[in-house]
Amino acid sequence: MTPFPISEASPIRFPGPAPKACDAVVIGGGVIGVMTAWHLAERGLKVVLCEKGRIAGEQSSRNWGWVRQQGRDLGELPIMIESLRHWKALSQEFGEALGFRQEGVLYLAKTDREMAGFEDWLAHARAHGLDTHMMTGAEVAGRIDGAAKVWKGGLFTPSDARAEPWAAVPLLAKGAVARGAVIVENCAVRGLDLAAGRVVGVVTEQGRIACDQAVLAGGAWSSLFARAEGVVIPQLSVRATVLATVPLPQVFAGNAADDDFAFRRRADGGYTLAPGASHDFFIGPDAFRNFGAYLPVLKKDFRSTRFHPRAPAAYPDAWGTPRRWDKDRPSPFERMRVLNPAPSARIVAELQQEFARAFPAIGQPKLQSAWAGMIDTMPDVVPVIDRVAAIPGFVLATGMSGHGFGIGPGMGRVVADLVAGQAVGHDLQRFRLSRFTDGSKIAPGPSL
Repeated sequence: MTPFPISEASPIRFPGPAPKACDAVVIGGGVIGVMTAWHLAERGLKVVLCEKGRIAGEQSSRNWGWVRQQGRDLGELPIMIESLRHWKALSQEFGEALGFRQEGVLYLAKTDREMAGFEDWLAHARAHGLDTHMMTGAEVAGRIDGAAKVWKGGLFTPSDARAEPWAAVPLLAKGAVARGAVIVENCAVRGLDLAAGRVVGVVTEQGRIACDQAVLAGGAWSSLFARAEGVVIPQLSVRATVLATVPLPQVFAGNAADDDFAFRRRADGGYTLAPGASHDFFIGPDAFRNFGAYLPVLKKDFRSTRFHPRAPAAYPDAWGTPRRWDKDRPSPFERMRVLNPAPSARIVAELQQEFARAFPAIGQPKLQSAWAGMIDTMPDVVPVIDRVAAIPGFVLATGMSGHGFGIGPGMGRVVADLVAGQAVGHDLQRFRLSRFTDGSKIAPGPSL
């Protein structure tokens, strides 16, 4: 299994064509969109998923592959617990190809303050019946083989898991199609078709699709799409660099991280490595529009962000990217089929050095590949899952803030029931769009 994300060079697996009408259109073929389509089809709705490039071509194949309950925002945690149940069922359906394994998530602390933060979150884990527990420094040393690095201790959830994102999400898309969903790649949705202010269809590059419900699950592109329809989402994107090593001796079977770097064992015997906290941010028009909303989270992790004055051309928040367009002509979504940022060479080198310092017997790992993805994030680091009151029939499912892969199956079920008008089974108050305009205090989720 080649550890490299899906890109525009990847073959089209779902060519369509799109039908002329359906019950609901899902805009965006990441894990949230795919699993929303899956669950809508299971409920008997005629659903079409339109993806401008490739299924999982962006962050859904570029993430760490963690399926994590540990450290979740308390609003997300019940949905994530449900999602883990879905992952187990999916592993029964798809087998080893999904790459799903429950080897646990281990957070590593270098300071007493970090240990105290772990203790605080442990109380929430116990309240939700998780198998999370604290580990001493000696216990950590006994679990991680050959580590020269010394940690104060850790927080460990054995039931947490991993999967291989570049393999898993296309498999889930096939499962959605098997249940009756229609998926069309290379089919950008240019905008909504409205009548009397409500959704009556969407306009795609392949023509109009009549529908009375549209779900925006566009990841880093969602804010651009929504703003063109008069809906403001204070969403920004950060670049996250990831690298994959060649097969190496096993040091830990699961997923582990401190604030220097994160690593997980892959199915091919290599490790996926990523920075524990750092990322890159490209300054664009939305950064200025949303500066006030992001002040709380900036105060928490300003030092972990490296700022760049401008995004590359055609990125969602690049200075030259149009904010309005004629729906009868090509849109910004067709100019860039797959958002494929170059990885940070600086971060790649730092990750190799961090791994070598932590595991000197292995030394600096050879790379199989390196990549980056643009993570759609929100001021409080939790998503927007809501109906747009001003546009009946328009549903938002975006801003997963780097947490979407693991929670995807459960969140897709929630969004599908929201669309279908059924009870969602979870409190979505934390995820309402109006929290940014109703005077609510912006409260960033846990930084564990």
